[in-house]
Amino acid sequence: MLRLNDILLISLVMNSQPKIHVLSNNSLLLDASHLSHNTLAIQEKIWALVNFCTKTNDFVDLVPAMNSLTLYLKSAHNLNKWRHALPQYWHDIKADSFVGKHHLIKTTYNGDDLTYVANYHNLSIQDVINIHSKARYFVLFLGFQPGFAYLYGLDTRLHTPRRSEPRIKVPKGAVAIGAEQTGIYPADTPGGWHIIGHTKTALFDSTDSQPCLIQPGDTIEFVDINKGGHS
Repeated sequence: MLRLNDILLISLVMNSQPKIHVLSNNSLLLDASHLSHNTLAIQEKIWALVNFCTKTNDFVDLVPAMNSLTLYLKSAHNLNKWRHALPQYWHDIKADSFVGKHHLIKTTYNGDDLTYVANYHNLSIQDVINIHSKARYFVLFLGFQPGFAYLYGLDTRLHTPRRSEPRIKVPKGAVAIGAEQTGIYPADTPGGWHIIGHTKTALFDSTDSQPCLIQPGDTIEFVDINKGGHS
């Protein structure tokens, strides 16, 4: 009969491992969403694991999402090998073994919703700009549309509920805030985030060998190109 301490130890070991799901005969899902409340710490492990798996040349594609990773194998013959090996790789991988690129995004803070965001938080426009541009943001994953980066690191002082009425068209390059996140629209699209600025930095080019400028695990800083010129 198992003692209470044995049960607790087994539970601890099981809860420290990601869940591995078979999606098809050549794809797996690693789900680590239950492991920690520290989103960034889990994402750092995922980025490091992506970097490791890429070097094995066993995969067609590796798609990180929020605290999860989908792995598409080149051969179904390797499915069981990776299904059993992933938990051990996850245990052994060091989160700091992968370092992404750092991007400086030149931004004009002149968005249509800048004043709204400032008033909502009882801040001045310059306060909003200073808070937004002084943070370093981590790219958690890409989604929504090609090149759209979901960023981690928005100061809680700027967390702003999405617009009650989304825009039919948000222009390419719009820098915006939606709830607890900030981001950049890579192309014209409908959207419900508050626009606080614009950038001319191209985030997606379908003709490039790596179409997305920004990759999961990269970091971003927004640079106010009109620094000192706001009222």
